[in-house]
Amino acid sequence: MSVSRKTISIVLAFFAIYVIWGSTYLLNKIAVTQLPPFKIASIRFISASIIIFIIAKILKLDISITKKQLKNTIIAGFLFLTFGNGVVVWALKFVDSGFTALEISAQPLVVLILMRIFQKKKISAMSYIGVALGFIGIYLLVSQKQIISQENQITGMIMIFVCMISWAYGSLFVGKAELPKNSFVNTAYQMLFGGLMLLILSICFGETWTAPSTWNTNVTWSLIGLIIFGSTIAFTAFNYLLKEVSPEKVATSTYVNPIIALILGWWVLNETITVQSVIAAVILLTGVYFINTKRKFKPRSIGR
Repeated sequence: MSVSRKTISIVLAFFAIYVIWGSTYLLNKIAVTQLPPFKIASIRFISASIIIFIIAKILKLDISITKKQLKNTIIAGFLFLTFGNGVVVWALKFVDSGFTALEISAQPLVVLILMRIFQKKKISAMSYIGVALGFIGIYLLVSQKQIISQENQITGMIMIFVCMISWAYGSLFVGKAELPKNSFVNTAYQMLFGGLMLLILSICFGETWTAPSTWNTNVTWSLIGLIIFGSTIAFTAFNYLLKEVSPEKVATSTYVNPIIALILGWWVLNETITVQSVIAAVILLTGVYFINTKRKFKPRSIGR
């Protein structure tokens, strides 16, 4: 039986948000060692939006946008990028990349709670188990003395959690909002406005801007990777999936992201992986599994 083009597109899109986004924690951590956080994020998203607009013109895509779509892309850009991503990059100044990814792995829990609050979605028994496990995992993660004793760690962890709420609400908003039909064009507008708002924040916070010639090689390559892979490819895939599958399924990228981030952080930056963090990861990811498990234990095909 032949596999449809749509099925292949969905699988590739999931690969992008699983694997590529798992590596962006490391890339942001490297970049923030030399560059200010809002500057990093603004350069990343404005550059990526320009690249996407150029590709869209080459492909002769319609990049026109209505006033309502314009308003919605600005809102989505703020929720996902200006706040949802920009503040996470700021928090990486104080929190390890692997730890950050592990904390964000609780995002499906936040999505589920927001869906219950705003959409009155019924929560299954399996999801209740997942929520309980999620809270236990988060407690084990953030209660480690060797972590919370470090300067600004608690502030960083709190801000990351607030960003998770912003990103989760953005997922629900985009799922219902009127946006440009083409996910490529939609991504370009969100990144453009999100990047411009980050630029304004960078100026308001008095961040120092330096020429690329003064950056070290690792920082330069990290930023290039964030622009091309983390933004242009993965975020386009993310927006595509939000229109094709449910927000809960898109949020399952947190199964894989923290594992990749933990391994890369340990391998490249010599970040510490504690036994308690591993236990917390297992419990958290098990909770995420239960949250996304249907009442009837039957696999659901992608094409359904």
